Amino acid sequence: MALLLIGYLAGLIAGVSPCILPVLPVIFVGWTAPVDGEKPVAATRRRRSLVVMAGLVVSFGLLTALGSVLISSLHLPQNLLRDAGIALLVLFGAGLMSSRLERLLERPFSRLSAGPLPRDTSAFVLGLGLGAVFVPCAGPVLATISVLGATHRASLYSVLLSLCFAAGAATPLFALALVSDRIAERSRALAKRTRQLRPFAGALLMVAGLSIALNWTAPLQRWIPNYTASLQHRLEGTNSTQHDLRALTQGAASDGSLIACEQIAGATAVTTLQECGAAPQFTGISAWLNTPGNQPINLTALRGHVVLIDFFTYSCINCQRSLPHVEAWYQRYHQSGLDVIGIQAPEFAFEHDLSNITDAAKALGIDYPIAVDNNLATWTAYSNEYWPAEYLIDAHGVIRHVAYGEGAYGSDEQLIRALLRAARPTETLPPATNVPDRTPTQALSPETYLGSERSQYLQGGIAVQNGEAEYQFPANISLGNYALAGPWRTTNEYIASSQNSQLRLHFEAQHVYLVLGGHGTVRETLNGRYLRTVTVKGYPTLYTLLQEPSVETGVLGLRFSPGVEAYDFTFG
Repeated sequence: MALLLIGYLAGLIAGVSPCILPVLPVIFVGWTAPVDGEKPVAATRRRRSLVVMAGLVVSFGLLTALGSVLISSLHLPQNLLRDAGIALLVLFGAGLMSSRLERLLERPFSRLSAGPLPRDTSAFVLGLGLGAVFVPCAGPVLATISVLGATHRASLYSVLLSLCFAAGAATPLFALALVSDRIAERSRALAKRTRQLRPFAGALLMVAGLSIALNWTAPLQRWIPNYTASLQHRLEGTNSTQHDLRALTQGAASDGSLIACEQIAGATAVTTLQECGAAPQFTGISAWLNTPGNQPINLTALRGHVVLIDFFTYSCINCQRSLPHVEAWYQRYHQSGLDVIGIQAPEFAFEHDLSNITDAAKALGIDYPIAVDNNLATWTAYSNEYWPAEYLIDAHGVIRHVAYGEGAYGSDEQLIRALLRAARPTETLPPATNVPDRTPTQALSPETYLGSERSQYLQGGIAVQNGEAEYQFPANISLGNYALAGPWRTTNEYIASSQNSQLRLHFEAQHVYLVLGGHGTVRETLNGRYLRTVTVKGYPTLYTLLQEPSVETGVLGLRFSPGVEAYDFTFG
């Protein structure tokens, strides 16, 4: 019951997030379409708004939990339900613009009901279409529901959890509808002209449907800060919630053998093939890159091939060091039956942006297919917890090897070659690759996040969550820590510089990297000696600040111009 309540509250947060923008026009035009013969009084409008929200809850709740099961069982296109919802919104808008077309659209429902249409049928149908296209900002609860449905393990509990989430998301939308009702109620002249406004409302509804279909609102959604992220993390990121959700998804992802293999991989490097159970299907993928026409790949269709699934995120230095090995394996063994699928699983908000991912893939030289797992649904289906992570699947669709982090590339390649020989025993494999292993072997400073969510290495001050503060350097900075000076604006994921913003880092490493975004410059010093000035321009990406011949200990000083965002230090 506690998790169902959390599901409702998570939906409530999603219902006030920037992701609601595409459906707002639908909410605001509901009161302009009273049933024929009814007066557009306040009670009628409120009832219609409630019926629209009921349709949304039923549609979104059931489709999220059961939609993947239905689609897969009937072998239908994955986008069918969403496309049907968009078509329904556009047709509904066209019906508002033409009473003749409206009667035509209502005729099938009249035949089904064998008599006059039930009151507010059109409002409920509008809600059904709205629920099919409503895509709230995903979190662990929604990802769990998607995984349960996609893996055909949907249960009564998962349906209840999905309906609770949908009801939570609908609550603030219903409140917005009541606000629009109150505006109409206070404007008597507007209320009298409700019927005359229907063509305008219909046009707005059609534009909303087309905007959702063509993703026209995406730039605006990206521009607006995700002001609900911190609240969502506090609610869904607790240990008890994560434990309960993980228990649900683990049960859906495998019969336990995959979890056992992952626990072994997390504790030690595995150099032999194992039996880790059937590989879960790709689920919740928002986009594909490097495939013909950017069309999706079905894992079942790759039977007979050896498949390497590589979970990564493009700004992670550990991933960037491992990618040359993965790319080399793809180039060397693809003709021998190896398929590589990269799963781009974002760690930061900017890593959800498809244009950023596309640019980064080109810059990193990734030629194999990439699945954009923005909702971390496939990540959850595999119960994964690491960047990078590799899952090696044999020709029969069974996971035979799990590897986390960097290193052990030689033994991983030998396992790939063993599975290729088993799949095609008559073929001769090309020679093994010889990509230098740049995995650090000495003790280094830990990965250091700068946002307020994980600022445990900040010394001499406290990160002000989603706010601005003035800092001063302490007298000494301990090894592995950093300190700030001057004015800084802190968010969950990064700190943003103002005039005379400074940072000092006491590190132990050979190479120092920092994810930077925005526009400006960063002046570097090492133990007080000037090194260089880095120009930052564009979307956040990884910058190399320091490259030394060997591992050293020192204090790196950074002076920022206004307008630079700093996310995360990593070391090599």
